[in-house]
Amino acid sequence: MRRYSAFAIAREALRHHTGWERAWKSAAPKSRYDVVIVGAGGHGLATAYWLGRNHGITNVAVIEKGWLGGGNTGRNTTIIRSNYLQDPSAALYEKSRSLYETMSQDLNYNVMFSPRGVLMLAQTEHEKRGYLRTAHANALQGITTRFIGPAEVKKICPIMNIDGPRYPVLGGLWQERAGTARHDAVAWGYARACSDMGMDIVEQCEVTGVTRDGARVTGLSTTRGDIACDKLGIVVAGHSGRLAEMAGFRLPVESVPLQALVSEPIKPCMDIVVMANTVHGYMSQSDKGEMVIGGGTDGYNAYTQRGSFQHIEETVRALVETFPMISRLKMLRQWGGIVDMTGDRSPILSRTPVENCFINCGWGTGGFKATPGSGWAFAELMATGASPLTAAFGMERFREGRFIDESVAAGVAH
Repeated sequence: MRRYSAFAIAREALRHHTGWERAWKSAAPKSRYDVVIVGAGGHGLATAYWLGRNHGITNVAVIEKGWLGGGNTGRNTTIIRSNYLQDPSAALYEKSRSLYETMSQDLNYNVMFSPRGVLMLAQTEHEKRGYLRTAHANALQGITTRFIGPAEVKKICPIMNIDGPRYPVLGGLWQERAGTARHDAVAWGYARACSDMGMDIVEQCEVTGVTRDGARVTGLSTTRGDIACDKLGIVVAGHSGRLAEMAGFRLPVESVPLQALVSEPIKPCMDIVVMANTVHGYMSQSDKGEMVIGGGTDGYNAYTQRGSFQHIEETVRALVETFPMISRLKMLRQWGGIVDMTGDRSPILSRTPVENCFINCGWGTGGFKATPGSGWAFAELMATGASPLTAAFGMERFREGRFIDESVAAGVAH
């Protein structure tokens, strides 16, 4: 694989960009692999990458029923943060945030990581107490966050109205090294690195069945033929329950739509990410000038990837008081994704009742921020059978009552 560099850009400019190679190979599936990962989104590709880089396992296929990164990886609002309350969550997300810091250099691919800072607003006294608690917990966990007052909030984000009659800003939890990245580029960078290691990325390949020998997984049936494997990783976000059913076990998850929108482009006015959990809305400004706005999940189970006017109206209406300027903007486009939610709103990275079958799911509305850390930990679990980062996130915790309840801790599942 030819390295990208300023010299390469200059060279290709002189020859009219005719010498660029494909970023990754379009592979046909082989009959057998050591490991098959179902799901060519960020988490699945990151798993394959770390299997090769950390554990030397390169006879790997990553299969995708559609196109690479066409699921939630290409549909999220790109927020990256690690200021979680519970120790297992904080460890996993901070590992991920730290990997984002060097991802562009590691992959030789610009993922446009922008540590612009994430501010989580406290707009009720209850929320203020919760964020003060989280700030103290983060200090014990070695994560740099701090609680700031209304005056500093206004200084950091001047366009904000902090004196709203319904939702006054009482302060905020501020993580300076949190931020955003280009979601598509994360998937493309991992795909390029995996392909360079000799792994096969197989698009337009839908799984139709999971084959077993007793309690042990042996392979897959797909629309492009049967594929045998020694180990199987299921990383398919909102479709996790369907794949688990094919493999012969049930998951404690439900799939719901999550919507977002972007406004027309405007001049730079906001250089941080703001999350307003009381009203369940969050906003940042993209490099193209669009205001990226998201909210909570729909109130019903579904597999739709469409937006709806009602939910967008609710989110924007709630944000207008804190950001009056957005009332004058036109919406450019909206979309939806399918997220899988667990009862405690924390993920599952686990062995399954089927031997040599592993599951990575349940990220809810906050999976993008965990992409590199999730891949690191899940690859370690698949390669060695255990990982300190996944130990608390096993399926058995729901049977044993060991919940990692971030939704109660933060008041929101992001």
